[in-house]
Amino acid sequence: MVSECAQAAGRPLPISPRAFRHIQALFRQESGIHLGDGKQALVSSRLRRRLEHHALPDFDAYCAFIEQSAGQAERRLLVDLLTTNETYFFREPVHFAHLAEQVLPLLAAAPLRLWCAAASSGEEPYSLAMTLADRRGANAWELVATDLSQRVLERARRGVYPMARLDHLPDGYLQRYCLRGTGDYDGMLRVGAGLRAKIRFAEHNLLDQPTGLGQFDVIFMRNVLIYFDAETKARIVRQALNALRPGGWLYVGRSETLHGLGLPLRGEQPSIYRKEPVPPMTRETT
Repeated sequence: MVSECAQAAGRPLPISPRAFRHIQALFRQESGIHLGDGKQALVSSRLRRRLEHHALPDFDAYCAFIEQSAGQAERRLLVDLLTTNETYFFREPVHFAHLAEQVLPLLAAAPLRLWCAAASSGEEPYSLAMTLADRRGANAWELVATDLSQRVLERARRGVYPMARLDHLPDGYLQRYCLRGTGDYDGMLRVGAGLRAKIRFAEHNLLDQPTGLGQFDVIFMRNVLIYFDAETKARIVRQALNALRPGGWLYVGRSETLHGLGLPLRGEQPSIYRKEPVPPMTRETT
């Protein structure tokens, strides 16, 4: 079994080069994300409890287990646990200001559909939902929020967060859209039930075609493309564009760029793109 001393101390369990390469390859195959060569400590700390759960002595035994038929569910959990999920409410607020002030007025006459394609633990889709509720009311929009990780989607559905995540929350939004925790939940908040009910949370791997999600006017795909190489990034965005209506907007992270990928997009601002509209039909002349 895993060393009791290492377990008690909480120290990363050593991982052999062979086991790390195995996990590295599996993670890339399943998620499209390259796990850097210096990430052994991260892998060990996030997966150590899985070795304890299965009473496995080391990561080599764990790798052998996940390749068996009995370990297929564990493969999925491995990807879930290694996925980075760092976010907070109204991260990169310039995007929410652009959406509210530039995009929503142009779509005022139509039912609006948005896709948050890297929902993580929910702060981003709830930030979008608050913006939409503030500018469009409760019924003139739909929001789909997806993520690869079932674990973080469950957290998102609960909508419970530390108050410390609220540094960028606009004035009045806390009172209008959230409940303050008391007792055991002191220092926490919960997004109100009405807003939680407006968001459709669903599991989706960005490597897959977004079939079944429908068409969208706006896609937020922020702070996730940075984890992919250029070829995979282009493939992911091309597939997402199949779900974006002509003339629709795509937002990526402020540290990300789609320059040089040959995509049918034009830049409106740094990290904000618009899908090229369908060319107008012309009358044939004889």
